[in-house]
Amino acid sequence: MEKYKVNVEFLKNKCNYEILNFNTTEEVPPLEGIIGQDRAKKALEFGLKIKSKGYNIYVSGITGSGRTTSVEQAVRKIAEEGETPDDWCYVYNFTNPDMPNALRFPPGKANEFKKDMEMLVNELKIELPKTFESEVYEEHKNQIIKEFQNKRNELFEQIERSAKEAGFQIKQTPSGVVFVPVIEGQLLKEEDLEKLTDEAKNEIRKKQEMLYEELNDILRKIREYEKEAKEKLNKLEKETAQFTIAPRIKELKEKYKEFEDVCKYLDDVEKDMIENVEDFKERREIELLPGLKLPDRESSLYRYTVNVLIDNSQTKGAPVVKETNPTAYNLCGRIEYRPHFGAMVTDFTMIKPGALHKANGGYLILQVLDVLKNYFAWETLKRALKNNEIIIEDLNEQFRLINTPTLRPQPIPLDVKVILIGHPIFYYLLYAYDEDFRKLFKVKADFSLLMDKNEEGYKNYSAFISKICKEENLRPFDKYAVGKIIEYGSRIVEDRDKLTTRFIEIADIIREANFWAEMDNSPVVQEKHVKKALEEKIYRSNLIEKRIEELIKEGTIMVDTDGEKVGQINGLSVISLGDYTFGKPSKITCNVYVGKSGVINIDREVKLAGRIHNKGFLILNNYILEKYGSQGPIAFSASICFEQLYEEIEGDSASSTEIYVLLSALANVPIKQGIAVTGSVNQKGEIQPVGGINEKIEGFYYTCKAKGLTGKQGVIIPEKNLKHLILNDEVIEAVEKGLFHIWAVKTIDEGIEILTGIPAGEKREDGTYPEGTINYLVSKRLEELTEKYLKSIKGKKNNKKKNKEKK
Repeated sequence: MEKYKVNVEFLKNKCNYEILNFNTTEEVPPLEGIIGQDRAKKALEFGLKIKSKGYNIYVSGITGSGRTTSVEQAVRKIAEEGETPDDWCYVYNFTNPDMPNALRFPPGKANEFKKDMEMLVNELKIELPKTFESEVYEEHKNQIIKEFQNKRNELFEQIERSAKEAGFQIKQTPSGVVFVPVIEGQLLKEEDLEKLTDEAKNEIRKKQEMLYEELNDILRKIREYEKEAKEKLNKLEKETAQFTIAPRIKELKEKYKEFEDVCKYLDDVEKDMIENVEDFKERREIELLPGLKLPDRESSLYRYTVNVLIDNSQTKGAPVVKETNPTAYNLCGRIEYRPHFGAMVTDFTMIKPGALHKANGGYLILQVLDVLKNYFAWETLKRALKNNEIIIEDLNEQFRLINTPTLRPQPIPLDVKVILIGHPIFYYLLYAYDEDFRKLFKVKADFSLLMDKNEEGYKNYSAFISKICKEENLRPFDKYAVGKIIEYGSRIVEDRDKLTTRFIEIADIIREANFWAEMDNSPVVQEKHVKKALEEKIYRSNLIEKRIEELIKEGTIMVDTDGEKVGQINGLSVISLGDYTFGKPSKITCNVYVGKSGVINIDREVKLAGRIHNKGFLILNNYILEKYGSQGPIAFSASICFEQLYEEIEGDSASSTEIYVLLSALANVPIKQGIAVTGSVNQKGEIQPVGGINEKIEGFYYTCKAKGLTGKQGVIIPEKNLKHLILNDEVIEAVEKGLFHIWAVKTIDEGIEILTGIPAGEKREDGTYPEGTINYLVSKRLEELTEKYLKSIKGKKNNKKKNKEKK
């Protein structure tokens, strides 16, 4: 048994303090860049620098691996060397108002253009009213009006002369102009007209008709003269406005002459301003009733506003945008609305940018889960990347029964590198089921969960601790506290040669250790403070573990930790509660009897065993048949059960344990109850490594401690798990004092020797085993069981034969 024991010095050797050549982390430069992720780092550099289409990046890794922080740092570093992208703005489309035009400017120019347009409008609001109030304008205007009035007066005088010559006088009535006959200087009344002869009446009527015809001709001419006058006034107004507007527009066109779209827009602005010059004149509100004013007609001056969508005047290098709420609108932008007399209205000034606009020409960082959780966000992102343009649209439009008028802004060309960050499972699912994903995200940056525990790993951990301390103003750590943190990093990944890259957990322990140092009034965080932080972290989560220990101690959960019993052994399992994992011993029993059914797993029969556990049990069956059935067929029945377990059993780590208890029952040899076992097994009897090895050992140790340590207790583990041993100090101290033991074995034969104290026995050339060995006793018992079974079968056949003869 001694040769299989794990040396306590091996258990103690968890950290090499010689590498830590400093007193405190104040002497260590803070960490820069990505730790222990060379593969991911190279993939990121490649993906960020390649300019070809579709080479967006998926950063694969679990939460806490430093993926988001590392990506941000790497992206911002490369972005600093990039070119600052252009500005973008939306302006009014004078040809099609529902489709605002997008204008592109060099960085900072869009805001400058907006100010120039504001200045232009403000100047014209002052200058145009002055121009229209000038003497020159009034003189030209009055001249046109006077010319019209003179022509109109001449025509009215002409009709008056014609009426007088015909013996009529013109009279204005509410219904219009009336020609009244005049006889001897007196207006002829209606009753006097009736007294006239028919011939006289007809004469008067004919003259009236002629006068009315002439009047109609005159009125037609007046309308023509009036129209002509209005056209002249309109032309005068436009020429006057153009005289004021054109020079200012010309100045702007000269300033922005290198931008063809801007010059075209300014031409349209000039035409529209001249057409709508009335909007620049002072408006007076009309009060219908006291306190009730007539709504003023909406001014068209808003059309000359410049809606700066993206302003990169303050951006240095390429933009880096991290969108934490990637809804479809937050990605591609939105069109906002405002209430107006009971209706919701909008215009181009209410177009708002999205993350794609802000990151255009740079980098956009997104969490894939956030994108997938938001309706239409994933499709919106893909469409933008596929078409290389950003389309702003109202997503609710497709759900309305009746479409309402809205804007359709001109799409903006897109040139962005998208970095998606997420769990590996999302990468595999999207790659398998979304045909666009593999075309758009051709670079995978895979973040590993662990890194090498070498000199570089020690230095990186020390630098990381230094960084956290300086960034968060924490106390410095001495070298032994750093060593304890490094041990914890190995414990998380269960590997003496590796360290975890889940730095969120390391950072938490750093902060908690600093707290306990503060409570201790210590200027430096020491090893004891890290130990205290780890103990308190466990204490906050181990309520259920301690309750199980109490139930074992009081005998409610039946686990023996002393003495010897046939067909009974302690197996070890791991219980995970999310934030805390611990080991729990379980009693496994076995009964053997005459039959041919082989080994029956009671938990499997009642469907309380998972597929992996069932696989391990089938391996057990075949191991027994291969090892002891080489001399001929064997027939026996046995049942194995995990006692007092009422939830599903999964995993094959108890397969070696089940073989040991079966061998004990077959050989009728007792197993030491102070020894628990874990380990998977293959068909050849070789012990394979398992997970949760530290939790299992510590769990059985605390059970033994609760029931009383005897110095004979311990755990048998696979030899392949030695590199995973990073036990807590209490267990190591117990091993050093001889109160607890750990044995590492390679085969079933080695394990059964430790459990029974009897040699396993090697198979001889004739297929038999030496007498007095476990294998000999098992073979002998199997022969006996097989013989009894065959005799019982033969007896049954004879009885049947006798019964037939009697009949």
